[in-house]
Amino acid sequence: MRARLEKWMHERNGIAHSSQLRAAGYTTHHISRAVDSGMLSRVRRSWLVSAECSPAFRRAAEVGGRVTCVTAARSAGLWTEKTDALVHVSVATNASRLATDAVKLHWAQGPVPTAAHTVEEPLLNVLFQTARCLEPAQATVIWESAVRLQMVTLEELRRTKWRSTAATNVLATVGELSDAGTETRFVQLMRACGVDVVQQVWLDGHPVDALIGKRLVVQIDGFEFHRAAKDRRRDIRADARLTLQGYTVLRFDYQQVMRDPDYVRQTVLRALAQGLHRAPGR
Repeated sequence: MRARLEKWMHERNGIAHSSQLRAAGYTTHHISRAVDSGMLSRVRRSWLVSAECSPAFRRAAEVGGRVTCVTAARSAGLWTEKTDALVHVSVATNASRLATDAVKLHWAQGPVPTAAHTVEEPLLNVLFQTARCLEPAQATVIWESAVRLQMVTLEELRRTKWRSTAATNVLATVGELSDAGTETRFVQLMRACGVDVVQQVWLDGHPVDALIGKRLVVQIDGFEFHRAAKDRRRDIRADARLTLQGYTVLRFDYQQVMRDPDYVRQTVLRALAQGLHRAPGR
């Protein structure tokens, strides 16, 4: 029985409501023995957790909610910039406004109905909460990451009844061409200063991250890029070929786009001032 219960809890990420245990055939006696042996521990009487339960799920159970927003997005592998230590938890609208330094509560309800006993939030609800909680630029990065990873389609996002001005505004800026959050942020930077950007344009037999005008190419290196020397050499060769074809190539890395956006913005604007985006003779 112990081995079967351990496997059952493992399949549920180390956390389950007592009603779920009973529905699976585990009696009150079985549960009590598991708690007494230290295999399981109780959270708010009705939740049972094993040692493998994540701190975020435990926090959600403690306040009777579901892990959501940037916490859930990061756990799902979506591209996130916000790195605060808070666990974001969605709770019912009538939930107690508990003050805590460790948890940020979200009372607004997303578009997808949720089960009574779960600590996990559906993806669309996670996106809904990021739109309401984060800066629009940060939320857009997460939404586009979900599209890029094929967790949701842009069409599904457009058909969803968000009933939230914040979510609708984020949706209006979401595209499906960015390969990474850094590309999304670069496009946002350019839009903010009135510069039109075309993404994923094929030049020299390969897609470039962004093309401004006819001749200004911008390549964005993500956080994980260039871990091997061969990758760096490949990009240098590609930049050289484009330069020999009359293009100007600007390359920015993660730190520049995310931490020094003014440098990126000013560099592009100065290139435009020199006409480097125009075709010869224009």
